[in-house]
Amino acid sequence: MSDTPDAPAYLDPLTGRTWPLDAPRWCAEADADGDRRPLLLTPLPGIGREAIDPAAPGLWRYAAALPFRPAAPITLGEGRTPLVPRRFAGGTMHAKCEWLMPSGSFKDRGAAVMLSLLREQGIVSVLEDSSGNGGAAIATYAAAGGLRARILVPESTSPAKTVQSRAAGAAIALVPGTRQDCADAAEREGEARADGIFYASHNWHPFFLQGTKLLAYELWEDLGFRAPDNVIVPCGAGSNVLGCGIGFSELRRAGQIESLPRIFAAQPANCAPVARAFLDEEPAAAAPTIAEGTAIARPIRLREVLGVLEESQGGAVMLTEAEIAAATLALARDGLYVEPTSAQAAAAFGRLLAAGTIAPEETTVVVLTGSGLKATPRIADLLGVAG
Repeated sequence: MSDTPDAPAYLDPLTGRTWPLDAPRWCAEADADGDRRPLLLTPLPGIGREAIDPAAPGLWRYAAALPFRPAAPITLGEGRTPLVPRRFAGGTMHAKCEWLMPSGSFKDRGAAVMLSLLREQGIVSVLEDSSGNGGAAIATYAAAGGLRARILVPESTSPAKTVQSRAAGAAIALVPGTRQDCADAAEREGEARADGIFYASHNWHPFFLQGTKLLAYELWEDLGFRAPDNVIVPCGAGSNVLGCGIGFSELRRAGQIESLPRIFAAQPANCAPVARAFLDEEPAAAAPTIAEGTAIARPIRLREVLGVLEESQGGAVMLTEAEIAAATLALARDGLYVEPTSAQAAAAFGRLLAAGTIAPEETTVVVLTGSGLKATPRIADLLGVAG
């Protein structure tokens, strides 16, 4: 890590204030009302193909694009997932099979990079709040890296949802109340830094986005060192939208691509704060959805996510439960067994194609983020069989 003025730094995107990376932090300092804001990093220059390390495992071939290189990355072979052309909804989509990761979801990208960089900064014990893929990824990579992990989950969480994290050795703490109550408790505990624990939140920490941005580099290489025309991603808190925005912006900055692909966020109509804001529709109370991995009612980076959609000239799609269910089964019958949360990206592809927003001859990547094995009861219900 460099001490030069141009060295990468933590950035509060609202105020422009920066902090050096030498001291780990997960948020900007609280404002006068006591509210915290998530951080980004100052813009990085990006890399060209000459900086790719072909000998490095998985996504670490792009380590030169990170703010600093960890001496010993935590890796389980994450990244380099298949990009598979498939006929769907009358067109050809390029399915990016992100569920083929060690813990079963795209969040392994962010977890591997975030925990590697934090361990390099001296962090040995991490806190997370998630009963789903985020918690599983943090628990998995903490175990692989010799870190202690504590995962906060709502007390109403099904025990089955925490089995993967428990099996990896994470300590699970049940928090009374809602998912938001759980997040609030994690923020308070992270602020206190009790017992030296650090809040390594997949929603809050900018190093997580440094992992998800490598999806953009990978798609660029997958497609012969060119950008796709469109990228469609399931969107909850927006880490894949932001990651693609950051990664493709770096590639443009480095002169490797001329323009950003259009980035589209797919959300369930039952919980679509990003899509409603982008489409200038009235907010609506969240309702249960089979796409539970994207059921984030109050995304903390809403402003930045909307900025990526606007800058890329992309958009947002709100999907019915029936559309998501149909896409889940249609993908499975084509060999792509993903959870409903992932399938909504394919449903959005069909909708955008039918509307003429994207064209059949364009190269459109559909990011499939999580394994169907994580949603067995849901998919069993769709099939009308016992789970």
